[in-house]
Amino acid sequence: MEFTNLNNDNIILYAIKHYDNPACRGVHEFNEDLDRIKYIKRLFKRYQTKGVLKERLILNHIIILYNVFGVEAATRILFFRLEPDLWPILKTFLVFLSFMPERVLGIDGTDIISSDITLDTRLIAVLRSI
Repeated sequence: MEFTNLNNDNIILYAIKHYDNPACRGVHEFNEDLDRIKYIKRLFKRYQTKGVLKERLILNHIIILYNVFGVEAATRILFFRLEPDLWPILKTFLVFLSFMPERVLGIDGTDIISSDITLDTRLIAVLRSI
């Protein structure tokens, strides 16, 4: 199956194809790892609406995702699963971790160009203090 364009029909297959967790004992653990995206989304929304930032927890979730899916796949999955209004927060974390590419290819019929997404200045200050 070709994964040049991620969409609702192929996102799970793409995630399965790129999942690499030697300690995984079944589908339940795969789903737990994929659910980290929901937690990241919830933490981003809390930061966006209430200003409450749990930067270390977010970093932990992102790092685990990148460990089990790899850099390119984790980046594509995150951009696909998160709404565009959360992309500046995501980009800021990914730049901090040196995971942000110049271009994210094939997300729901379009390519995402990194320079089109702004960085979150409040978040930059917090991450620099770590």
